[in-house]
Amino acid sequence: MDEAIIDAPFGQLRLIADHETLTGIVFLLESEVVRKPVSPLLRETEAQLRAYFKNPRYRFGLPMQLGGTSFQRRVWQAMCHIPVGSTSTYGALAKSIGSAPRAVGQACGANPLPIIVPCHRVLSASGRGGFMHSRADGPISIKNWLLAHERG
Repeated sequence: MDEAIIDAPFGQLRLIADHETLTGIVFLLESEVVRKPVSPLLRETEAQLRAYFKNPRYRFGLPMQLGGTSFQRRVWQAMCHIPVGSTSTYGALAKSIGSAPRAVGQACGANPLPIIVPCHRVLSASGRGGFMHSRADGPISIKNWLLAHERG
C-alpha cells in the first residue's frame, strides 16, 4: 500500500493506493507532515487534483477501486452524474435509485474517493446536510469550499 499526504486549498489530503489502483482520499482535519507521493500513481493523483483545484471542470482519469457494497456503488455512480456546479438532495438521489434518503446519506459518508466521486454535491432538503459523517465546522467548511469552487 502506498500513501502520501498533500496540501490542498482547504487543508490536507491523504492519498492511498494499492499497487496501481487509487483506493482512498481522506480529508485530514489536523495538519500532518507532508509526504510527497513516491509512486507514479500517487504523483499522477496529486497532479490531477491540482488540475481540479485550478479548474473545477477538470475530468479525472485515474485507475480507481471503490470497494463498498453494491448499494453504495449505485449511490456513488449516481453522484458522478451530478454536473459540476450543480447539486442534488439526498431525497432526489434516493428517488433516482429507488432508495431512502438516510441510506443515501450513509453511502455518501462512506465514499472512499471524495472529490473524484463528488459526494459534496449532495445536500439535505433543508440545507448543506453533513459531510464526512459529520455536521461539525471542519468538514462542513471543506464541503462549502468545494461547492463554492465548483460554482466559480
